[in-house]
Amino acid sequence: MKKYLIGYIILFIGLYAQSQVNPHAIGLRLGGNGEVNGAEISYQHGLGEMNRLELDLGFGGNRNHSRIFLTGIYHWNWNISNGLNWYVGPGASLGFYSYDDSKNYINIGLGGQIGLEYDFNELNLPILLSIDFRPMVDLIGDNSGLGWGAALGIRYIW
Repeated sequence: MKKYLIGYIILFIGLYAQSQVNPHAIGLRLGGNGEVNGAEISYQHGLGEMNRLELDLGFGGNRNHSRIFLTGIYHWNWNISNGLNWYVGPGASLGFYSYDDSKNYINIGLGGQIGLEYDFNELNLPILLSIDFRPMVDLIGDNSGLGWGAALGIRYIW
């Protein structure tokens, strides 16, 4: 019973601890799922004190595979400590994929994102560092099913 009570207290504090979302941030999100790696040009637009929209244009591949995709994620942000925040939210993606230069397809996915970030604005540096996990369920395409990716993000804040 004590474990549940402590868990509820932490959740309650997390839901009411507010973070200050930056109005704009742009940069790179680097990572992948282990088989197909790449980069994303990432833009974040603040929608209030605790919410933002993240738009990512990604590209990547390996010896037999190439892809380009657009992802949109809505984030709720909460402050853990000065400059350290966590975020979570739902999203969707649209991608164009090619295998062995012969099999091409369009992919639509639904999923979300959860991550931690440190806002160096607290130290008067306009940099935002993040690490996140993004599971997506691909609805159509050659590789339908659950996929995921983890990434390191670095963004300039203005």
